[in-house]
Amino acid sequence: MKKTNFILMSLVSIIIFQSNIFAQSASDLVGLWQPSEGTSYVKIEREGDKFYGKVVWLKEPKDEQGNEKTDKKNPDKSLRSRPVKGMRMLKDFVFDEKAKEWKSGNIYDPKSGSTYYSSIKYKGKNQIEVRGSLDQSGYIGRTDTWVRVEKKTK
Repeated sequence: MKKTNFILMSLVSIIIFQSNIFAQSASDLVGLWQPSEGTSYVKIEREGDKFYGKVVWLKEPKDEQGNEKTDKKNPDKSLRSRPVKGMRMLKDFVFDEKAKEWKSGNIYDPKSGSTYYSSIKYKGKNQIEVRGSLDQSGYIGRTDTWVRVEKKTK
């Protein structure tokens, strides 16, 4: 009887633990994130039912001439002088409760001046997978793992 109770309790604990790992809410995306190349931080915020992300830190904020980096490859010539730092690069993401991911957004890459369809999947407390693709279905593209940047306390 004790062995059966132990096994039953163990199984219940595993089920509860696993459900907590995968449980998430739309607001889990909110915070400061670093893309895999480590050259920037992106702050993701919620506005109403949508999520947006802007560049808040650059490892190298100046160009070769010592000027603030700007969006020089933007296809819209009027935007080429805007600073990369402070730029909104993630736009219009909506949380899909059933799929447990953020969809219907787009991501802008200032290095290429291109905008891609995008989705974001939560991979745990400190990781998300950001997928940029040429097609809305997400078949042609690439995925990057971003890690949460913890605030340092002094």
